[in-house]
Amino acid sequence: MLGLIAPLLAHAELSDEFLLGPAMRSQPAYDGSASQRWQLVPILRYFGDPWFLRSTQDVLELGARLQLAPGLHVGSQLAYEPGRKAGESGFLASHHVADVDRGASVGGHLEWDHRFGRMPLTLVARLRQHVDLERGLQIDLRASAGVLRWGVLAAGVYAESTWASAKSVDRFYGIAPAQAPLTALPAFVGTSGWLTAVYGLGARVDVDRHWVPVAAVESRHLLSAVTRSPLVERAKNFYLTLGCAYRF
Repeated sequence: MLGLIAPLLAHAELSDEFLLGPAMRSQPAYDGSASQRWQLVPILRYFGDPWFLRSTQDVLELGARLQLAPGLHVGSQLAYEPGRKAGESGFLASHHVADVDRGASVGGHLEWDHRFGRMPLTLVARLRQHVDLERGLQIDLRASAGVLRWGVLAAGVYAESTWASAKSVDRFYGIAPAQAPLTALPAFVGTSGWLTAVYGLGARVDVDRHWVPVAAVESRHLLSAVTRSPLVERAKNFYLTLGCAYRF
């Protein structure tokens, strides 16, 4: 399960609860794919001093962080980076497009947690440099806010955008001219720029002191020149996550 990622609800992000559990997520084979599949993902959030491990902010990551001021932290992390399997997409398989292996990235982040009245808010800026330097780097900007608390029900919203270097775009969406005859696809060479925009809504039910069912729905949009890649079947994908966490 630690080889997977789980974008989950904002209320899980906006607390220091220790959460652990499984979830099932419906997701595309890759962002831009028309093929949808279910995958087992972890619900994971732990904060120690200084170590942390979490999957609740779109990236499965572990690392250490330091508090600069009340609610303001700076840290470094090692993160899981997903790949792309042609066997999970009929489009990729039919055009004999090579797989992209799973991997890892290293980087740093800055996080600010604050409450405006009863509404919790978290802002995160994260840099991820792939350990394979040919796969480039990405920068994430994420905002999460709790918007509802009604009895045992809590809900939150989040938004995120990711900037990617030219190497990062090319690794997932590029088709070099020399490859075009092999795949019967037109050539595409990506450039750096904003890669995705994400909008999500999550909810949780505090059944009792320990058990917490959770759900989240997310819309993910590919941006700018990436949408012109021949590997992009659709510019917008949907994610649905259903799971149950144990709260320690």
